[in-house]
Amino acid sequence: MNAKAKILIVDDEEVVRLSYLRILAGMNCNVQAVGTWMQVSQLMQQEPFDVVLLDLRMPGMDGITVLKLIRQCWPDSHVIIITGYPTIESVKEAVTLGAYDYLTKPVGPDQVIDATNSAMLHKQWALHDDARPRMYEANQVRG
Repeated sequence: MNAKAKILIVDDEEVVRLSYLRILAGMNCNVQAVGTWMQVSQLMQQEPFDVVLLDLRMPGMDGITVLKLIRQCWPDSHVIIITGYPTIESVKEAVTLGAYDYLTKPVGPDQVIDATNSAMLHKQWALHDDARPRMYEANQVRG
């Protein structure tokens, strides 16, 4: 990725959003934070985010439903679930739906940074792997 990575924080608690914003401020990326699904949808339609940090318990629409919608509409976005209410069922469902990672609150700054960096690196590798067949085909035509 040549451009700065785009990270979206989704949590209904403002103090949590501000905390994650501060934690990620030192990274070489663009970070935004929202508290509702409507805001997620509006921002993602403008330009999809590379990584989404997503709370599971939010008013209006739960995080699992938001995860489903993100994976359906923006499958290239890596979603990291962060929840204060972990259950075996929610872990299984999140992984089955394609969550990149699952963290439990309280989450330390290092965990947020490590999970975000890992997701960005994984996405970069995935993009590189997607380009490989095209490069091979181009070389075959020239070769």
